[in-house]
Amino acid sequence: MTGSTPPRPQASPKPAWLRVKLPADKAYFSVSALLAERGLHTICRSARCPNIGECWAQKTATFLILGNICTRSCAFCAVAKGRPDPPSPDEPERVADAAALLGLKYAVVTSVTRDDLPDGGAAHFAATAAALRRRLPGILVELLIPDFQGDPAALDLVLATAPDILNHNLETIEALYPAILRPAAGYRRSLDVLGRASARGFAVKSGLMIGLGETESDLGRTFRDLRGAGCTLLTIGQYLQPTAAHAHVARYYTPEEFAALKTLALAEGFAGVEAGPLVRSSYHAHSLQAAFAGNRKDASCAH
Repeated sequence: MTGSTPPRPQASPKPAWLRVKLPADKAYFSVSALLAERGLHTICRSARCPNIGECWAQKTATFLILGNICTRSCAFCAVAKGRPDPPSPDEPERVADAAALLGLKYAVVTSVTRDDLPDGGAAHFAATAAALRRRLPGILVELLIPDFQGDPAALDLVLATAPDILNHNLETIEALYPAILRPAAGYRRSLDVLGRASARGFAVKSGLMIGLGETESDLGRTFRDLRGAGCTLLTIGQYLQPTAAHAHVARYYTPEEFAALKTLALAEGFAGVEAGPLVRSSYHAHSLQAAFAGNRKDASCAH
């Protein structure tokens, strides 16, 4: 990776609640084989998600489109960096095929960041969503998108597919953007992406990783920023350092602290929050979507 991160004190050894068992379920290996046969990537594997064993055993996976090489060098992410190949025209159909074979009723699609493409890969997102709905009428689709460098036209391409959930991760508090090798202006740009989607009436979701040196007051302010942008669903998880070259973990939060943060976030008005040491952006995604749908139904019934 390029660049360097400010020196940080190393956290204590990884606590017991962050240890996960090696995958052993037969379903896990069948999902792995299916994805390999169709030449598909997942963020589960590319980003070293700790929940891969649990999710694949339940025959769910988050599809990673546009290859598995990212054009950015963020200091927190395990996805490979470099010069990616051109997008594969048949990838949307291969994703839809895999989703059908897995029997998915809820699909989460994300991508590497493709700053090398004029639209940042937005048209590929749209094609994938369309392919999923052609193959599986009635499927719910969550699109976890990059910021497209703030290009409104690219976002419009994605929103034209009417995703059931539009997800874009804020990642961390504003003050720590330089520490994760993102431009300081990127924080406001990400809020703008969420705000424009929310203003169009879409259900908007975001995610935060904690343990990089933020405080509770920092997080409270970030929760309010997200709510101000119209974000209704939130995931909060522990940052885990992928390699020695990545940003250091400042500290590990306990499960009880995550529970307190969930309470704090819900008090700010989020419709649904998943918070825990191993929570990631698409963890229990269908449950969060259901929480949003349920809250919206309850609100409409109150009038």
